[in-house]
Amino acid sequence: MPIENWTEWPTREALSSLGVPRRRQVMAWLIRLGLAGLFLWQVLREGVFRGWGFGVLAAGVLLCAVAIRCCYRTTLERRLWTSVGLLAVLVVTGAAAQAGGSHVGATGVWCVAAAVAVERLPLGYGLALAGVAMGAYALVSEKSVPGTAGTVAGVLLIGYALRLDEEARGAGFRLLAQERAARRAEAESAALAERARIAREIHDVLAHSLSAQLVHLEAARLLIESGAERQRVLERVTAARGMAREGLAETRQALSALRGEMTRVEDFLREVTATEGARLEVTGEARTLPAEAGLAVRRAAQEALTNVRKHAPGAQVEVRFTYLEREVELWVRDGGARAAVGGLAASGAGYGLLGMRERAELLGGTLEAGPAGPDEEGFVVCLRVPA
Repeated sequence: MPIENWTEWPTREALSSLGVPRRRQVMAWLIRLGLAGLFLWQVLREGVFRGWGFGVLAAGVLLCAVAIRCCYRTTLERRLWTSVGLLAVLVVTGAAAQAGGSHVGATGVWCVAAAVAVERLPLGYGLALAGVAMGAYALVSEKSVPGTAGTVAGVLLIGYALRLDEEARGAGFRLLAQERAARRAEAESAALAERARIAREIHDVLAHSLSAQLVHLEAARLLIESGAERQRVLERVTAARGMAREGLAETRQALSALRGEMTRVEDFLREVTATEGARLEVTGEARTLPAEAGLAVRRAAQEALTNVRKHAPGAQVEVRFTYLEREVELWVRDGGARAAVGGLAASGAGYGLLGMRERAELLGGTLEAGPAGPDEEGFVVCLRVPA
């Protein structure tokens, strides 16, 4: 056994009553009181204490009780020599009882001192003090050598068994405390992740809404600069106002979706493509999607259609949504040429598709955006996310 095991204190959880059920504490006290009562009865049966001797007996019992109680506190505080001194008081009290003719009293006090020492002190110091106490008992014992040895071994085993039981309880309490701490950390991490998800969703909703509003407001500015009719300018401003309202509605919808109150993705796509005049095709076996996957599809569709409105106004748009085996795919293609940079094409911050790509990657998916092909006009956005 490594030398540190002989000088190491039992854990604080083992030395304290932390984690001990109330019923077990009551039972332990009842057992102690029962053993103390049996011990006093045996001492009185010896007939050593008479008259004033009862006062000496009461004082000795009180002294031992106070010493044991203080020893429990000092061992919990890991004050070695104070604890050893308190247990030494028990050894000396036992010697005084033996000198006064009470062999039962001396034996009882020495056995208690030995058991408490092994139970609560560092093992090396506990065995040393227990050796002193039980050595004194062996010197005055009237039993045979095997009987004396059996008593000594029994007391040491009781003390060590109590030590192991308390260590096991302390280890269980530490594991329980660690599990509770891990659960608290997990709950805090989940709360932070939920806040980040809500913040990301609101950011995407507002980014899309503001980008769409900026398209209409930029169109209104260009109309004003070209001297267009008041009615045409008013239409653009009214459209921007409508986009602001839609942005608020989408924010509420996003929060509802995060709470699990979400409409089907294909229903949303039918509505948004009908508004934009796009053609929609839904294939595959429909199923309920996780909240984040459904939101990713919604935002990607909105962003792709907004980009068509900005860069290829009036172009014919095809949208295809496919349920695959372990994921879903959204494919959006417009058939128009990209507008030159300037005017409506220059409005917006340019972070929409980048944000969609980051969202897809967070979910373990991909988003690809680029020209349709060398022999085709238009722009294609393709989103794939696990679902």
